[in-house]
Amino acid sequence: MTTSEQTRLAAGSWNLDANHSSVNFTARHLGISKVRGRFNKFETGFVVDEAGKAVTIEATIYLDSFDTGNEMRDGHVRSAEILDTANLSTLHFKVTEPVDIAEEFEVTGEVTLGGVSKPVTLDVEWGGVQVFPGDQKQHAGFTATGSIKRSEFNIAAGLPTAMLGDKIAIELDIQLVEPSA
Repeated sequence: MTTSEQTRLAAGSWNLDANHSSVNFTARHLGISKVRGRFNKFETGFVVDEAGKAVTIEATIYLDSFDTGNEMRDGHVRSAEILDTANLSTLHFKVTEPVDIAEEFEVTGEVTLGGVSKPVTLDVEWGGVQVFPGDQKQHAGFTATGSIKRSEFNIAAGLPTAMLGDKIAIELDIQLVEPSA
């Protein structure tokens, strides 16, 4: 699918609007319910070339910013038993080849966590482009969803999947600000 006029972005490095973006996750607990949360600290890189292709798409998530709204649980998840944020500080995602932006598209890249890299494909839904009255700049938005398996990254290796599900669903709601002229 090729870039259309509705999805064409200005060339350059688009900046993260962190106030209007989020990185969320869902994990199964005891196989009977889902725990939802977010990472409060993350960075993105998003560069568009002159042809309108996204030539750089990457995100770094700071694991110690893990937040489910329950401080006792969050402290346990940050511990060596699960995320081990004292030794694993970030999860990094980077796209491996240029991407045509469209209404819906897939982004394939590599997730690196604790020295382990695995391919991951995210489904992306384009939100569009609008001028934000607060700064009078073009803002572009999208939602990317996918999942990783904690077992592939040696996360919480001692916990059975009946206690903590292996599949961790991820949803990124990202808003970017146009490059400065």
